[in-house]
Amino acid sequence: MATVSSYDTAHGTRYRVRYRTPDRKQTDKRGFKTKRDARAFAATVEVEKMRGEYVPHRLGIVSVEEISAGWLSRKQVDVKPSTFKSLDTAWRVHVQPRWGTTRLNEIDLDAVERWIADLTRSGKGATVVIRAYGVLAGILDSAVKAKRLAKNPARGVENLPRKTRKSHVYLDHVQVDQLAAAAGRHRVLVLLLSYCGLRWGEAIGLRVQHLDLLRRRLNVVENAVQVDNQIHVGTPKSHKTRSVPVPRFLIIELARVCEGKCRGDLLFPGRDGDYLRRSVSSTGWFTRAVYKSGVPRLTPHDLRHTAASLAISAGVNVKALQRMLGHASAAMTLDVYADLFDDDLDAVAEALDLAVSALLHSKA
Repeated sequence: MATVSSYDTAHGTRYRVRYRTPDRKQTDKRGFKTKRDARAFAATVEVEKMRGEYVPHRLGIVSVEEISAGWLSRKQVDVKPSTFKSLDTAWRVHVQPRWGTTRLNEIDLDAVERWIADLTRSGKGATVVIRAYGVLAGILDSAVKAKRLAKNPARGVENLPRKTRKSHVYLDHVQVDQLAAAAGRHRVLVLLLSYCGLRWGEAIGLRVQHLDLLRRRLNVVENAVQVDNQIHVGTPKSHKTRSVPVPRFLIIELARVCEGKCRGDLLFPGRDGDYLRRSVSSTGWFTRAVYKSGVPRLTPHDLRHTAASLAISAGVNVKALQRMLGHASAAMTLDVYADLFDDDLDAVAEALDLAVSALLHSKA
């Protein structure tokens, strides 16, 4: 059992806790200002030993920054470049300034919740706050796995802000046609995004060999993501290839685009023949096309939402739409596009009304 004893210092009486580690080695921790604090520590040590959760105090004196290097290097391998960039930015901007020099065993849940509250009060959006918290919690998880902490002091927070889903922009068939016409040489790309629901990186990564025009399918196997003006080519977001149906009218347009190209050529290359860069400036081709066509303000990714809207209005079932968009589940598709199923709610009310009316009529 742990024992508590006092000793004198120039600053007054202090207390020392002597105890044995699980491997039966004698050790101690000193510097407690009150006997109560020393006894609380002693009790905690004994409980941790019984539960098999004991971690030597000295292993927790390293800083968060020392642990972060290994965690970030693993993430750089495990996640896609765009995801890693957001994690690295969250670390440098929000986590490192507050926690970088803090020792692991000095962090507690209350301090983490105060930090989250400070970020929220300073005007940081929910996405930023949640990502920053996730980075800190992830680093501390790795410290637990490395046996430097008995448990993660950041887990169990109750004040994370909630994300509010941004309203989607949906175009109708006429507006899509107007936008495509205004896009000039990028006309077919706009139609593809609007009717096939590809992500931008998936569309610009398409090659002639990915098209199966006879079956009216295109195969999504690559995703070309632009990070810091550099294109990173990898697998689609879900890490799974998928087959996407192509409307008949668009097959004819794509066949024309393929003319004169080899199987390995990009379907929609930039002017230099390499991957087409995302148009982000006010003078970019997409922004100019939106302005010229007079459609609601939107981004290339919003055309993916348009594809979902047009498919649902045409009567496509949710499971087929999920496969087309590359969502992990039909539940996710329903969650993302719940606002597009309002007519189904009206149908529920109508069906119930008809059932009750039939019952009342039979009793009459």
